[in-house]
Amino acid sequence: MFLTVNTDDPRAIYQQVADGIKELIACGELPEGTALPPVRQLAADLGVNLNTIAAAYRELQKDGLIAVKHGSGSVVASRTTTERSHEELLRPLRTALTQLVLAGLPQSKIPGMVSEELRTVMKGSK
Repeated sequence: MFLTVNTDDPRAIYQQVADGIKELIACGELPEGTALPPVRQLAADLGVNLNTIAAAYRELQKDGLIAVKHGSGSVVASRTTTERSHEELLRPLRTALTQLVLAGLPQSKIPGMVSEELRTVMKGSK
């Protein structure tokens, strides 16, 4: 699993880790049932505190993306078991679109940007 943390990124490190794992799951690099590295190992590999990785794993578990089995590790959960409402799923998209509009991007450019990012995410999941 290839993850990096960037100290210049305004996001908290645990959020960078969680977002990185989400991207790896979305693009198919971490398919269902794949074991994630133990918290201590990933913390050592990234040079961060193990509580940071534990926080990232808790967020992923809360989102239904991983299953944590104490004593035997964490695995990527089945996507079909994620029970999130349509509204819940749209919320981050709405937030991202709002940020693009507030950044001054013309409305005509936004669909192309969204399509390109979707192609990037879906490239590995086929």
